[in-house]
Amino acid sequence: MKRMRTIDKNEELISKKDLLAIYSISYGSLYRWKRKGLIPEEWFIKKTVSTGQETFFPKQLICERIARIQSMKEDVSLDDLAKQLSGENEDNSTLELWTVFGKKNFYFRDIEKIMLTDNSGEIRDITEHIKNFLKGE
Repeated sequence: MKRMRTIDKNEELISKKDLLAIYSISYGSLYRWKRKGLIPEEWFIKKTVSTGQETFFPKQLICERIARIQSMKEDVSLDDLAKQLSGENEDNSTLELWTVFGKKNFYFRDIEKIMLTDNSGEIRDITEHIKNFLKGE
């Protein structure tokens, strides 16, 4: 069974109206991507506002996803893209970072590099060390 990521109640949200404007996408495209499984159902958050009901999304998740869809949709079919984004046959390991500003989760499959700067200013790429750790090596 696929693990669903829960939305943190303190997570910053973006309205559907703002999302459509920022990314110049149509209402139809957004809901087509939802039907195809490119955008998870649980990311569509209904809230009551002074003018009625409005749809919001977890800002960082949806903005990253829309940018990824837009950058790949010319080269990959929506069905193939949906398979990639759904995590089928993918490692769902996450990296969770805790700071004084809160915590943030990243799917390891989405991380390109993890860089560590020590007290002397030396910068080291520790990505392979983390990958090996996840493999149990």
